[in-house]
Amino acid sequence: MNKVFLIGRLTRDPELRYTGSNIPVATFSLAVNRNFTNQSGEREADFINIVVWRKQAENVKNYLTQGSQVAIDGRIQTRSYDGNDGQKRYVTEVIADNVEFLGSKNSSTNSNNMSHPSTNTQEPTPYDFGPAPEPKGTDVGSNPFADFGSSIEISDDELPF
Repeated sequence: MNKVFLIGRLTRDPELRYTGSNIPVATFSLAVNRNFTNQSGEREADFINIVVWRKQAENVKNYLTQGSQVAIDGRIQTRSYDGNDGQKRYVTEVIADNVEFLGSKNSSTNSNNMSHPSTNTQEPTPYDFGPAPEPKGTDVGSNPFADFGSSIEISDDELPF
């Protein structure tokens, strides 16, 4: 079985390209923290190349920027090519099946600054991932996350878990 789940932050803005048959493909690098610290007590990160295809690639390009936090599920793929020097090069990357937007680069500082529950007027829920990334552009026809000025109330009874 080849299945990968990652949560991390984009190290650069996504790059969007199109294949010869006009299929969108986006690439970016994801910084994923390790679960342990090194001998100096610092937490290290791995930098993983991600590839996203089709409509999801366009959404990634339009709504994510460097520092955005995402959850990825997909598979690992290794490919090879011949370099300019004639040497065979290998590339390992994650082909994303799903990309979930978890928050903007600013939400990481806000999520750690919750006040004590006794002084907090609104209890945080376990489903609060911070503010959604702001869309680029104003074309509502291509913006599935457009703000139409009304809020949606969801109770815990309506959730599937």
